[in-house]
Amino acid sequence: MSEQHHQHRSNTKLKQQNKPFKSKHQTKGSLRDKAKGKVERVSIKNHSAKLFPNKTDRRNAAKLLQQKKREELFRKTKIFDGKNGTPKVVAVVALCPDVSADDAVAKVFASVDQVPANKGTVLMTTDRFKQKLQFVPLQRNYIDIMDAAKVADFLLFVMSAVEEVDKFGEMVLSGIQSQGVPSVVAAVSNLESTPAKKHSDIKKSLLSFTNHFFPEETKVHALDNTSETVNVLRMMANQLPKSITWRDTHPYMLAENVEFEENLADSSVGTLKVTGYARGTHFQANRLVHLQNFGDFQLEKITSAPITHKSVHVNGNGMDTEGTETVLDTPVPGEQDDLAAENEPDLLANEQTWPTEEELMEAEERVKNMDPSERPEESFNNAPKKVIRRVPKGTSNYQAAWIVDSDHESDEDIDDEDDDMDDRMDDDDLPSARNGAESEEEYEDLEVDTEDATKEEETYEDELDNEEEARQYAEYLAREKENRDDMEFPDEVEAPMDVPARVRFARYRALESFRTSPWDPYENLPLDYGRIFQFENFRRTKHRVMNQAKEDGVLPGTHITLYIANVPRAVMDTYSATRPFIIFGLLQYEHKMGVINVVVTRNAEYEGVVKAKDPLVLHCGFRRFVVRPIFSQNTRNGKGTNNVHKSERFLQQGRSTVVTVYAPIQFGNLPVVLTKDSEDINSPILIATGTVMDADPRRIVAKRIILTGHPYKVHKRSATIRFMFFNPDDVWYYKSVELRTKHGRTGHIKESLGTHGYFKAQWDQQISMQDTVMMCLYKRIFPKWGTTLWVNPDAGKIGTQATVTTTESMDMD
Repeated sequence: MSEQHHQHRSNTKLKQQNKPFKSKHQTKGSLRDKAKGKVERVSIKNHSAKLFPNKTDRRNAAKLLQQKKREELFRKTKIFDGKNGTPKVVAVVALCPDVSADDAVAKVFASVDQVPANKGTVLMTTDRFKQKLQFVPLQRNYIDIMDAAKVADFLLFVMSAVEEVDKFGEMVLSGIQSQGVPSVVAAVSNLESTPAKKHSDIKKSLLSFTNHFFPEETKVHALDNTSETVNVLRMMANQLPKSITWRDTHPYMLAENVEFEENLADSSVGTLKVTGYARGTHFQANRLVHLQNFGDFQLEKITSAPITHKSVHVNGNGMDTEGTETVLDTPVPGEQDDLAAENEPDLLANEQTWPTEEELMEAEERVKNMDPSERPEESFNNAPKKVIRRVPKGTSNYQAAWIVDSDHESDEDIDDEDDDMDDRMDDDDLPSARNGAESEEEYEDLEVDTEDATKEEETYEDELDNEEEARQYAEYLAREKENRDDMEFPDEVEAPMDVPARVRFARYRALESFRTSPWDPYENLPLDYGRIFQFENFRRTKHRVMNQAKEDGVLPGTHITLYIANVPRAVMDTYSATRPFIIFGLLQYEHKMGVINVVVTRNAEYEGVVKAKDPLVLHCGFRRFVVRPIFSQNTRNGKGTNNVHKSERFLQQGRSTVVTVYAPIQFGNLPVVLTKDSEDINSPILIATGTVMDADPRRIVAKRIILTGHPYKVHKRSATIRFMFFNPDDVWYYKSVELRTKHGRTGHIKESLGTHGYFKAQWDQQISMQDTVMMCLYKRIFPKWGTTLWVNPDAGKIGTQATVTTTESMDMD
């Protein structure tokens, strides 16, 4: 008999069955995460495999990506190739006072048996390296060096073997770092004047100093040695220059030749013809161009320029011209950008109400009380007399007719005075007739004869020199004290005893939650917001404008001539061939005024006090403006639910801050440098550095004040608070506002006690007698209008500042 194997019958009842790890009920944590809008993180590992499941598709995608990178590399290198290629710009900067940039250029030319044609910008053409190099020797002028570094492909820093780099040289290196660094070459001069055995130690010391600012540098070249100088030329000729992203998104040009043609109708303006190589992105005739110190202008046309080869050798000069002038681009009517920088607000579009009977009766009573000479005549033959009235800016004649003359200041002045009172934590009332009298005195002082005023000032300075010095010292101590108080006790103010808190802080509101409480960004906007431009979607507009700049226009690397229309003669009067002259092309909408938000970090070496609305110089890309900014916190998690950000009275150290100003719109991650003018024009004070964030006027900057009180009696969770208010009406007015303590307790006002502002509050837990009770109130603030174009005094316009608009000037508040 065959052996039979016994097979046990499976019985599911005897097997262990585990419950699936899936509950029908969600935990509190999962519900909380879902309420926040949290999404699960998607892994990017093997993303290409998921996107292209087939191996052939993945191989083709990699091949296309490789081809795209090769085309991009070819596009960057081909503009420098060939006999007619674009020359590489080499800016020569002397970091020590005993070396000269002109001498360094002469040594570089001597290494290939050439002599520079003239001082200033000079072109080197050598058959040995098959490249053209355009050297720009720079004097020790901070603004010229910063401008040249923005358009340079290489920076040749010349140091001395005898003297150390001075303070000016270190300031130049810091400024170049903040705006973007092109390819750097370090060199040393005057090495022959030192003993030969110290040459190696000197080079090592200078290399260590250079690596502090540019860690990628590996060698310092000696310009006194011909072989090393030739190696410098070879390296710059064969190396691809480092690209700077913000610079490549805008068209720019280093001028080779500048000519001026007067207009027959008006000799004060004319057409400026600037010849040079187009760089960056495409030049377009429909877009505006920016001239340093003078503003933005329109283009008449763009033409090709004949290429002139200049090579100056030891034995003589040579010149060769190739090509003819042809029109490359002309503006299209209706599509060319205009010069209107500001929007014209429609004042009559606001809500209009008909005057009530009481207002009409008050108007009739005022007419009766007028002098007979001031009463309006009922006869049609006599024209009514014009009355000069003090009205807010932008008010029409129709609106001015309803304004009653008074001794009070305008609303803008009241706002400024209110901010000043909050900053000083003062207890004074709102502006009174005394302030109006002071304004009248200032107005009368403007009518004094200039010569007499100058004599009075000179006499005043001679007689009150000690008093003026004492006043400035007291002002300095006050600012330092405000800065320390703001760091130790931020935003804390004391309610005035003689003015009700509900009147003194009438412009402030309470928020249940600073991050989530709704706040309408279009509520109670100032009149200046009617003059700016706003985008529905700034990011989408930025991508569209920057992509359009790459499609049409003149290709980079083309030798062209820009015909700039209606340029003042002063541009040609201040032009010097020995200094860099830069033309910067604007993208669409970049001439329009907007609210610009910039993220900056304060310079650690500056120890002064920087207060909000202090005048500062904003270096943004190729443009510079005098602004009066406001500061706010840089929220780590973005703009939050309601886009409300707390303002800061001072620019503090050790943290990033958002600076908000009225300025022309900027596209791209442009570098930003904040400086302050000093007594030495050539040595401005570096305040902060950063980048442009966006142009969003809906960003709400809220100023916070904290009213503080102290516990008087504490019984369990109830406590009596004093010194926060000084009358019972204020207690009932702010009863619904939540209270907090510095130890983290929360509570609400329960009832008022007595007539001195005492009140009883209920808390979530018992508070301590040493605790401090706080009530937070908020008010939206806006930057101060009055952005002007910063003008370099060395350029010839001393004592005046051109405005941002080129058609008409803007009034400063």
